[in-house]
Amino acid sequence: MSWRSIHLRLRAILLLGSCLGLLTAPAARGQGGEPRTFAIRGAKVVPVSSPPLENATVVVSRGIIVAVGTNVTIPSDAWVIDGKGLTVYPGLMDGFTDVGVAATTPPSSTGDAGARPQQPISRGPEDRPATTPWRSAADEVNPTDPRVESWRSGGFTTVIAAPKGGTFPGQAAVLDLGGERAGDLVVKSPVAVPVSLQAPGGFRSFPGSQMGTIAYVRQVWLDTNWDTQAEAIYEKNPRGIERPKYDRSDAALAAALSKHAIVLIPGNTSLQIRRSLRLIEEWKLNAVLYGAQMSYEVAPEIAVKKLPVLVDLKWPEAEKDSDTEATPSLRALRFRDRAPSSPAALAKAGVKFAFYSGALTAPKDILPAVKKSIDAGLSPEAALRALTLSAAEIFGVAETLGSIENGKIANLVVTDGDLFDKKTKVKIVFVDGRKYEVREPLRPSEPPKGDMTGKWKLSFATPHGQEEATADLTMLSDGTLTGSVAGDRGTGSVFSGWVSGDKFSFTINISIEGNSGDVVFTGTFEGTSMKGSIQAMGYNIDFTGTKPARMAGVQAGGAQ
Repeated sequence: MSWRSIHLRLRAILLLGSCLGLLTAPAARGQGGEPRTFAIRGAKVVPVSSPPLENATVVVSRGIIVAVGTNVTIPSDAWVIDGKGLTVYPGLMDGFTDVGVAATTPPSSTGDAGARPQQPISRGPEDRPATTPWRSAADEVNPTDPRVESWRSGGFTTVIAAPKGGTFPGQAAVLDLGGERAGDLVVKSPVAVPVSLQAPGGFRSFPGSQMGTIAYVRQVWLDTNWDTQAEAIYEKNPRGIERPKYDRSDAALAAALSKHAIVLIPGNTSLQIRRSLRLIEEWKLNAVLYGAQMSYEVAPEIAVKKLPVLVDLKWPEAEKDSDTEATPSLRALRFRDRAPSSPAALAKAGVKFAFYSGALTAPKDILPAVKKSIDAGLSPEAALRALTLSAAEIFGVAETLGSIENGKIANLVVTDGDLFDKKTKVKIVFVDGRKYEVREPLRPSEPPKGDMTGKWKLSFATPHGQEEATADLTMLSDGTLTGSVAGDRGTGSVFSGWVSGDKFSFTINISIEGNSGDVVFTGTFEGTSMKGSIQAMGYNIDFTGTKPARMAGVQAGGAQ
């Protein structure tokens, strides 16, 4: 799907909005006017670091937890919240994401001093291809990223966020999902240096293969170590010694590692995990493995290395557009079936692990993905720890985050039931002691007048002519819509989708002018046709959609 024309129109809206100051709503904030002291009284409290407490009270003041227990004196100036029927958990943590980070395209070159031009083709390691470790999530925080609010409404108060793109995309930071300015979100930086082992380019450019990428990463570590030692020698006695050359990449990596930033190394299948274990040992890194969905085969080997793990919650599944006649291999089927059991295997082996959202684009999908690991043998207590205290321990912030204890940052999520029950709703979230009430969006409740399940061909008029997109939708019995919208710029997952009567609405999130933005499709449908409008950043474009009669007939036949 080409969003080019939408981008062109939105650019004018963006420029106008920046002049008028009306482009976006103010950053979400704690409901202003309330005191800075709160007491949640008479709730079930799950500290994680200790057993749950019934009929307990949590007091927070000026962003800090100041009291937890069943016999707590509530300060006279506290705003008291009746906790009857509510459960209080530590704020959830997403262990590896780009939520809250500005969506910018990293430069294609280089680590050397001076203003070298960008080079489309890299000739060797000295060109520093796909390497921008000087980029910092803390410097690129975007408080207006709509995912900040949506993740927070899902119970997530903290993310470990990093820039995306390349072999060394940049440095990760711990961000709290609340505040008006970028600096309000940053808890600690840097905490990690992510590394990708995928080849960043084609065969014409170095490194053009995964083997080349691994060799390149090895060379970067050698260069960083050599430069660090050479710089120390030169600083101690510069006279009579040739001046070491400055390399921006090596300097940034050396600085991050000197601050005890861990290195994130990928490994998802058993082969990749075993390879990464060897590389980590060879490179002598303070590392954390990420991916790890086939840990059910190698958990004891990971345990021997005493290596922490980040588990990707986007469980493997069959591609929606795959050939229906193709038969997947037995290993692929086994992987899809057993991947959710990997957290239980890691827990049994004594491996410290945390969860991250991976390719999941809607926070409503994260806890159901964790529930799959519980259904596959992981205890609910271990699952909760992997979303809270274990993540804080892995990234070195357990002194301030991850559990409900006196003196820690007041990041809390208040629910009306068990966190992993699909009927449970998040009611209140506290971030740095500021209260955010979670309000469910209103949606019509009239029964659907048809089934929107299927692949729809969408058409919309632009100044450049007629353009098209494909919406692959699934409608549940209550009218909830899920699925995706795909096109030239990638695929956006559907969230907040519903059907009521002959009306519908669904939302996707895409990159607009370098930042993530919501695109809302609303309209009416009848049989195999729909019409409505696409709304993004306050601008509307009309569209129509059709579902092939053959697909509609297949679905009707299957429903009989």
